[in-house]
Amino acid sequence: MTPNRLSKSVYGPTRWRGALLGALALVTLLAAVPVVRAQSGDPTLLDAREAFRKKDRARLAALRSVAVANRLPLAMWVDYWELTNRIGEVQQAEVNEFSARWPGTYVEDRFRNDWLLELGKRRDWANFAVEYPRFRMNDDREVSCYALLLDQRDGKDVRDAALAAWLAQRDADDGCGLLAATLTDAKQFTAADAWRKARFAIDVGRPRAARQAVALIGIAPASAVAELADNPARYLAKHASASSRTGAELTTLALMRMASSDADAAATQLNDRWDRALPADLAAWAWASVGKQAAMKLQPEAADYYQRAAQRAAKAGRELDWPDDTLAWKVRAALRADNGKARWQQVSQAVNAMTPSEQREPAWVYWKARALNAIALDSQEGDSMRSLAREQLGSIAAQLNFYAALAAENLGQPVWLPARPQPLTPAEREAAARQPGLVRALQLIDAGLRSEGVREWNYSIRGMSDRELLAAAQLACDREVWDRCINTSERTKSEIDMEQRFPMPFRKEVIAKAGEIGLDPAYVYGLIRQESRFIMDARSTVGASGLMQLMPATARWTAKKIGLTYTHDLITDRDTNLRLGTNYLKLVLDDMGGSQALAAAAYNAGPGRPRRWRDGPPLEPAIWAENVPFAETRDYVKKVLSNATYYAAQLGAQAPSLKQRLGRPIAPAAAGNPLDKELP
Repeated sequence: MTPNRLSKSVYGPTRWRGALLGALALVTLLAAVPVVRAQSGDPTLLDAREAFRKKDRARLAALRSVAVANRLPLAMWVDYWELTNRIGEVQQAEVNEFSARWPGTYVEDRFRNDWLLELGKRRDWANFAVEYPRFRMNDDREVSCYALLLDQRDGKDVRDAALAAWLAQRDADDGCGLLAATLTDAKQFTAADAWRKARFAIDVGRPRAARQAVALIGIAPASAVAELADNPARYLAKHASASSRTGAELTTLALMRMASSDADAAATQLNDRWDRALPADLAAWAWASVGKQAAMKLQPEAADYYQRAAQRAAKAGRELDWPDDTLAWKVRAALRADNGKARWQQVSQAVNAMTPSEQREPAWVYWKARALNAIALDSQEGDSMRSLAREQLGSIAAQLNFYAALAAENLGQPVWLPARPQPLTPAEREAAARQPGLVRALQLIDAGLRSEGVREWNYSIRGMSDRELLAAAQLACDREVWDRCINTSERTKSEIDMEQRFPMPFRKEVIAKAGEIGLDPAYVYGLIRQESRFIMDARSTVGASGLMQLMPATARWTAKKIGLTYTHDLITDRDTNLRLGTNYLKLVLDDMGGSQALAAAAYNAGPGRPRRWRDGPPLEPAIWAENVPFAETRDYVKKVLSNATYYAAQLGAQAPSLKQRLGRPIAPAAAGNPLDKELP
């Protein structure tokens, strides 16, 4: 890692002298620690991975024999691929032998996950009962549903846990579906539970899961769900009814489904007939769904639709358990409401209705505190509300994220920067360098099997203390595996190393490229950290490449714009990628009037979308960012800007400010969209 990346104003000169001595000691240590490099010279591993991809059983079996016989360091992966390739015919004895060969390793537990799913599908509950307690990751919802089913068979009361797991299931699967069917047969799940699940599924666009839920009630209503999911307008015109609870439930699902493509049409249906005809609780659900879909399209009516939902819920005489995501969009709609003045009471109500875990998310802590401060202006309880708001902001201000930085500034404090932890000792670093799972992970990454290496790494750092995590992160930093460096360091709770969390590889080059065109290097670093985690050969699923994750067409267009001779093979060249990426970022930043929030959104989603998203009333930039309709881009904008704030501190800013970086209110664009017209 490049020395002196953090300014002395942040950490102080004494710390740096200690770090220098520690670094000199490390040179001696690393010379004695054998670092096993990837088996790039041995084709067995990569050939086996390709045979697994092609489901070439004969080739994979032969390669497994070679890998195990020659005791290759990563033979366990070849063994895992070969066994997984024929899991449908594997028997328990062979699984026991596999576990005995690779005890305590990632692949042993990874295959156990796969095997538990297979046992569930086979209804082999005897072997499932033996294997499940050995499952260390225990992070598969379908496996959890099978396990709850086993508990239910043993006479345990699993209704609440089973219902929570079933409602959280996004897609129809065998395990959670079987659990729901079994509890329905046992009269522990009711028709009301099935309809609730169906509404949850339609709310997130999963009609297959909705149909699976309603099938527990009967074949006819399940067929109706399929019909209304396919064409809600036709269903409402020909079959909708509120004369029975079943008819009303199906009509509500149709209205929710219609809202996903045309919120205004669904609102018209409600106003014209269904608001009066449906039971109050179902009308409330329909209005909330319309509100959510309108909010996602940034329609000004969204807050009014949510208000109608609240009125119907009040008439029903009880609070309704809307999904957290529906309530999150209620907050966003309320923040944009009334020409950007915000309906703070609605914000507070929406946050209060969320599940306890969701209420603790920094975003909702922050906006609830803002709501309390706003409501306090006209309340007799103003002082206590302001006190509670300060308490809420203080509860997140000492975190490292977008809303933590805003909370600190709202309290009149500087953005929080943690004290640097004590340097790692040689013994701590050596322990990380010799940890078998970390060694295997680095071998896999060096061999080009990054996905497998990342999974091996993440498994190996489970349960580590802060000091162990710092040592593992430093191992990754030293090997320039920057994504594992950052992600591992981010897991520490009390000891926080900002150099690891916000590293600055290629510092000279980034600062030079940014300086040439007048870009803030902290902003560039914030974007690269979010785009690629500094992986030079990173390639996204949509074809973006390199440090700054450029799409081929964007790279060609930018090269032409700046007069750079360019061929596609240069897209992952570090200097070329940096030059093209920084120039493109500068172009979109200028096109967006200097707004870093808009430019980040444009870099992620294309310039056209942020231009549409800024239509409407002028908005505080944080409100605008929270209302970005695409979840990926919304998260991206907030992280790029908070990253940049922390990088600014490392680059010497005495008082880094996220609010200053967010800038002035975001309003509709002036006429003319130059980049929209020119971009491919």
